[in-house]
Amino acid sequence: MLPVAENEDVLVTVENGVGLVTLNRPKAINSLTHGMVTALANALHSWASDDTVHTVLLDGAGERGLCAGGDVVALYHSAKAGGADARRFWFKEYQLNAYIGHYPKPYVALMDGIVMGGGVGVSAHGDVRVVTDKTKMAMPEVGIGFIPDVGGTYLLSRAPGLLGYHAALTGAPFSGADAIAMGFADHFVPHDRLADFRAAVIADGVDAALAAHAVEPPPSELLTQQEWIDECYAGETVAEIVAALRGHDAGPADKAADLIESRSPIALAVALESIRRASRLDTLEDVLRDEYRVSCASLRSHDFVEGIRAQLVDKDRNPTWSHNSVADVTKADVDEYFAPADPELTFPQ
Repeated sequence: MLPVAENEDVLVTVENGVGLVTLNRPKAINSLTHGMVTALANALHSWASDDTVHTVLLDGAGERGLCAGGDVVALYHSAKAGGADARRFWFKEYQLNAYIGHYPKPYVALMDGIVMGGGVGVSAHGDVRVVTDKTKMAMPEVGIGFIPDVGGTYLLSRAPGLLGYHAALTGAPFSGADAIAMGFADHFVPHDRLADFRAAVIADGVDAALAAHAVEPPPSELLTQQEWIDECYAGETVAEIVAALRGHDAGPADKAADLIESRSPIALAVALESIRRASRLDTLEDVLRDEYRVSCASLRSHDFVEGIRAQLVDKDRNPTWSHNSVADVTKADVDEYFAPADPELTFPQ
């Protein structure tokens, strides 16, 4: 058995053959640090070959959510100092995302409350992904001049129709029911039964816990809107997508256009290209390699530092982006983000 709290921000223990990991920074909605990623990776690698552990269960401390993403203020300071710490963090984080995607034992993620960015990365690649009526999921990176990562473009590109494009370019949160419809989750357990579900996994195993507590999810609002989403997001460029949204008579289409126009123009264009590339790649690892290139390029960009400054440092909510509009972004601007990283992301055998 691993010692409890070997990293104070991650609580690790084993109970009745279930390896329990709790992300434990509730005041920061359990935002991930390099130390937390390392602690989770170490626990998973240890349990993979431990015959006394048959299942892993991940949850988050506090009432607000599983994980709000990476610690972007730390990434901001790293970017201003040359980016070495940020690159090391992403290298380790993306290796962890891939490992979770191929984990040899049942990996249960309790995706309750806020699950965004890096929180998606440590949960949505597992094989037993549980959402609730309190789930608020998002890939909101374009709002800080960043691009969906942690294998997010792999999932977004494989969502029904163009729902993933809508989620990525607006950055808007979606519900637990939407998450199931989009392929980000599998099972729906009401929030007020989640503690009982967790206890049942420990006492009786995953299948029995699901049988006792999982219910039919409510209808997905995003699925009901797929017709206009598929129509509007079919444009070749972000500018064409915004124009189609503005020209559509669905009220939510105009709101989506408003959201997109508030985001970083270069991040939007790169996100669109990232999802398209991900749709043509076969494996999660292939997609993560591309995402690592894009993330490293973001460190060199004006918009990443400026977006975090405006949203989370100075909090004036008034970023000055490098491009005035999406129409000003060139193909060369986008292509720069996909240049090889040094070193490239690799995965242990």
